[in-house]
Amino acid sequence: MINASDLLKAKLLIVDDQAANVLLLERLLRSAGYVSITSTQNPHEVCDLHRKNHYDLILLDLHMPDLNGFQVMEGLKAIETEGYLPVLVITAQPDEKLRALKAGAKDFVSKPFDLAEVLVRVQNLLEVRLLHSETKKLYDQVIAEQKVSERLLHNVLPQAIAERLKGRPEVMADNFSAIIADTYPDVTVLFADIVGFTKFSEGVSAAVLINVLNDIFIRFDTIADHRGLEKIKTIGDSYMAAAGLPVPTANHAERAAHMALDMLEVMERFNEQSHYQLDIRIGMSTGAAVAGVIGKRKFLYDLWGDVVNTASRMESHGVAGRIQITDSTRLQLGQSFLLEKRGVIEIKGKEDMATWFLNSRHGTLPGQPGTNANTRLI
Repeated sequence: MINASDLLKAKLLIVDDQAANVLLLERLLRSAGYVSITSTQNPHEVCDLHRKNHYDLILLDLHMPDLNGFQVMEGLKAIETEGYLPVLVITAQPDEKLRALKAGAKDFVSKPFDLAEVLVRVQNLLEVRLLHSETKKLYDQVIAEQKVSERLLHNVLPQAIAERLKGRPEVMADNFSAIIADTYPDVTVLFADIVGFTKFSEGVSAAVLINVLNDIFIRFDTIADHRGLEKIKTIGDSYMAAAGLPVPTANHAERAAHMALDMLEVMERFNEQSHYQLDIRIGMSTGAAVAGVIGKRKFLYDLWGDVVNTASRMESHGVAGRIQITDSTRLQLGQSFLLEKRGVIEIKGKEDMATWFLNSRHGTLPGQPGTNANTRLI
């Protein structure tokens, strides 16, 4: 709602080559309570004055020597960033009123002046102007908040999933439930766990603990982005990622293998820089899965299926500083990587499984960088 005091604070500019008209309008407006009034008899000054002061309303005479009101309005259009021309034209020619409105003026007053009419038209236009400004502010605020929401949505969910959610109006409804669930016949799931982190956490402050985890996981996030994996979630000191979703890829096992090797290298680098002695244990498996977003609050893109449980078991039954993979993953890696047969091991809740250690990329030794020479990971 427009407040009367806000109207009286509006910035006004009177433009007329006749000093008597300027004086009359100034006295009229000041007697009505308007306090911020500027005037000029030089139409060439109008654009510079408006550029500097951003007037809420310009009372503009159409007939002035050298530069008429129509030409002044063209100049104002060129500098008015909001697309709103705050002009009330003054004219003694009835046939020019319509032309002035078509040229962008918001209203007109006739000469000789009807003082009551001038005050009414000024007030009406200022109300429209202030409403326009408030509406624009609200619109800009909504757009800004929307951008923040979209940025948060893209940070929480994969881009492809976030775009699908944005197109569904029921997302904000109270009865919103299971939205997306896609089946993938072949993906590779990776679990990593920081070995001995519980014991490590007992000897450091909470702030140090969080900073260490944040540092390590940011490095892992960078690798996931580089290798084309989707980070699924972190649970405590465990990190889960998957390759081959939400956009299917044929080389998902290779991507996951590269990420796992990168993670070992990054942990070595972290220890050198931090002087800690932390290690990770990594497990991987390949198979079918269902992925999506379920529930109605705190959306999380998650993954379900036996491949998830198996990858988790590969990690928990693995060896510190090594990458343990299932036979299903080994078969998709081909000759690109150097593998070491671990043999059949007993897996809790499953049959005995043949497993392998992923040692390095083909042509590199453990501990040697195997990434592209043009790529530098933190």
